[in-house]
Amino acid sequence: MRPLSVFALMLAAPLLIPAGIARAENWDYGRANVPDFQPAFDGQTRAPKLQSGVELQAETIATGLDHPWGIEVMPDGALLVTERAGRLRLIAPDGTVGAPIKGVPQVHAEGQGGLLDVALSPGFAQDRGLYLTYAKPVAGGSATAAARARLSPDGTSLQDVTEIFVQTPASRRSQHYGSRIVIDGDHLYITTGEHFAPSERVYAQDLDKTYGKVVRLTRDGGIPADNPFAEQPGALGAIWTLGHRNVQGAAMGPDGRLWALEHGPKGGDELNLIQKGANYGWPVVSYGENYSGSPVGSGAPRAPEFTEPRYYWDPVIAPGNFLFYDGAMFADWQGDILIASLNPGGVVRLKLDGDRITGEERFRVGKGRVRDLAVAPDGALLALIDADDGAVLRLTPESGG
Repeated sequence: MRPLSVFALMLAAPLLIPAGIARAENWDYGRANVPDFQPAFDGQTRAPKLQSGVELQAETIATGLDHPWGIEVMPDGALLVTERAGRLRLIAPDGTVGAPIKGVPQVHAEGQGGLLDVALSPGFAQDRGLYLTYAKPVAGGSATAAARARLSPDGTSLQDVTEIFVQTPASRRSQHYGSRIVIDGDHLYITTGEHFAPSERVYAQDLDKTYGKVVRLTRDGGIPADNPFAEQPGALGAIWTLGHRNVQGAAMGPDGRLWALEHGPKGGDELNLIQKGANYGWPVVSYGENYSGSPVGSGAPRAPEFTEPRYYWDPVIAPGNFLFYDGAMFADWQGDILIASLNPGGVVRLKLDGDRITGEERFRVGKGRVRDLAVAPDGALLALIDADDGAVLRLTPESGG
């Protein structure tokens, strides 16, 4: 790997490598996989198309990353990036990609498994604390896990690494791990998947297993007394919500509410407002169908006992992570949801009014699968391209945009 660029905020004459223009697509929602399914309320899918007039200038910060999965912006503008193979990298403000950081937990780097998300503690500038999620090798297969640690002062190693969560039971399938981690004050949320196999996805409905769940813990891994199932016999107290498929995006909204994005099967990607104790229905109901074309579960898109997604896609956008934009560079996008799309790839923008989606806009970013997004100190978007030779791109408005 080699240094490739610097952040425009930090140098008077940045040496960013042009990667093209990301224009708003002349796109169409396409034919639904399950056209007979109708939304539960107006605006739940296929929102009016937005036309912001913005074109995104894409410039390369770094390349040579092996399937980068998670990104965090440090207080000095440097980046922490995970590589699914099990490496955590520090990318300096001048664009230098550092050697792998030592002390990362052992990961199960097969299929969709490996080192996944990274999140900085709220007091990182003082305590150098961070959290990681990963696929952990365990007896019987692997499981989604999370650990907390401290980054050494020189940024070369992790210290005081402590495991705080391991999904149960183990799975022999190296698919559908989730997993994002979101810190909320003294608590944190971890998302998990249900490992894809028909024999295991049913565990998303089981309260004695952490498949297909949003888990809520204290920041040291304890179980909060106010979790919805903390006192329920036979239930795992860490569970916050259930009935999820593969939640690979999660973010706290401007009003302090947690939202999550999950992959559907063939159709049925969902944006959910996460509510304490709620059941989101997988695999009993879905707005999509199995890859074979057969119905999912009951064959219905919804049922009264399940919480509806606030928005869904059919066909899918294959969502990675997302964020609520908060920055100066895209003033008209303040508070909008910006989503990393793996397929067809790019950035999806949603306009949110309360808990309703009122518009959608899409931008292609080269031909890459965008796995995660972050906001640079100056308000530029940073996009992780998930590939064998993955990259970090800086997205800014094209002149006049």
